Amino acid sequence: MISVYKCLGIVAGLTTETSCTLAGSRMSIVTVQLGQCGNQIGQELFNVISNDSHSSRGQCPKTESEAYSICSQERFFSEGQNGAASARAVLVDMEPKVISHTISTAAKSGRWKYGDQSSFCQKQGSGNNWANGFCVHGPRHEEDIMDLVRREVEKCDRLGGFFNMMSMAGGTGSGMGTYITQCLRDTYPHSFILNQVTWPYGTGEVIVQNYNSVLTLSHLYQSSDAILVQENDTVHKICAQLMNIKQISFKDVNKVIAHQLGSVLQPAYTEGASEYNRNPLGELMKSMVCHPEYKLLGLRNIPQMSETSLAYSVFTWPGLLKHLRQMLIANAKMEEGIDWQVRPPAGGLPPAEKGTHNKQLRFNSSLANLLILRGKDVQSADTGGFMDPALYTSWLPPGVASSTWRTPMSFNRYEKSATLVSNSQFLLKPLDGIVGKAWNMFASRAYVHQYTQFGISEEDFLDSFTALEQVIASYTHL
Repeated sequence: MISVYKCLGIVAGLTTETSCTLAGSRMSIVTVQLGQCGNQIGQELFNVISNDSHSSRGQCPKTESEAYSICSQERFFSEGQNGAASARAVLVDMEPKVISHTISTAAKSGRWKYGDQSSFCQKQGSGNNWANGFCVHGPRHEEDIMDLVRREVEKCDRLGGFFNMMSMAGGTGSGMGTYITQCLRDTYPHSFILNQVTWPYGTGEVIVQNYNSVLTLSHLYQSSDAILVQENDTVHKICAQLMNIKQISFKDVNKVIAHQLGSVLQPAYTEGASEYNRNPLGELMKSMVCHPEYKLLGLRNIPQMSETSLAYSVFTWPGLLKHLRQMLIANAKMEEGIDWQVRPPAGGLPPAEKGTHNKQLRFNSSLANLLILRGKDVQSADTGGFMDPALYTSWLPPGVASSTWRTPMSFNRYEKSATLVSNSQFLLKPLDGIVGKAWNMFASRAYVHQYTQFGISEEDFLDSFTALEQVIASYTHL
């Protein structure tokens, strides 16, 4: 497993990827879409990226727009036959229906498509069973899938890393997705791996979703460099309350998730840089994951609203950043319903008292935060509020814990937008809830036989519970 200390240059200097970045070579990301959820969100993400990189922006010089577009295209697309843009992606599912629909939808866009030999599917699913995906389908089809990955990697002049998209609740995305992530780590030991996972609805329809989630997270912690979590319940509320969507579909939810991801992955300037960041995965790890015990990343993006509301709205950088800072402090997942009473603890409190204070006031303590600002007058935005030492754990200085990327290019129809990637206590309550529910089921051995029949033992469950209890303890004591 690649050391996050390595990526900071603490142990063995810069990694190969970071060295290439500094040398100025553009680096490409290979996306691996796993299961129904990963494939559907992946298609929406490539759509957002393609539309954004081709959109005209009158407020920016032509050279700026061209540099942005070229960087985005090389990062996510290769040149296919007839000059058409081909997504740097591998699609994996155990049933053909979703992949077939995903490929045909992409082709209809007229701007980009998936490669002719970039997908793998079978006729049988994983039955929402993590063990089936991890112990059976994964090993059985490893060679074919990794061959597809190798072909995509060979199309890259420089490989920046892998972006794996998957759900936590089902069987193929979670179980097989976890297995493929381990294969990527073994085959490409020095490449960055970022896993985007979709957190299941609290009232999900899959009875064993808590088991699947516990097994997924505990195993990804061993093989992935970071886990970017997006919660279905939160995104559903954004659709209902901010986007004013009356009949919310999975497509609506996926579009919001894709918009948030695009706001992170599209080109931006790191602090002091004169060229767009060459490898967003490497820069993200360097900024956000300073210790291997803390790999959970959350994502907040403002503004988010319907096109009708957007037409009558005006945004300022001080207003956006004030809201985003309070969302961080109060652990608000969206800008509606922020608790403005929550305040950071007073400076100088010892760590033990600070932890008690945080719990009492529901203050969300951070390990690291990355601001990504896009749009008009972006250089005028004052991000000093995110440098406050009270926001962070006592063992990291704010200068290390807080980073900012900027670009004058607007994103996805928003004249100004701000995204916050946060490594903080944001997931403590949902994680504790999922582990607790899974443990209650496991204590009575409910459905455990469905997993043991495919090769996951009770000891494997106990190891997963132990690993996540340690993660919960580490974040609790930030």
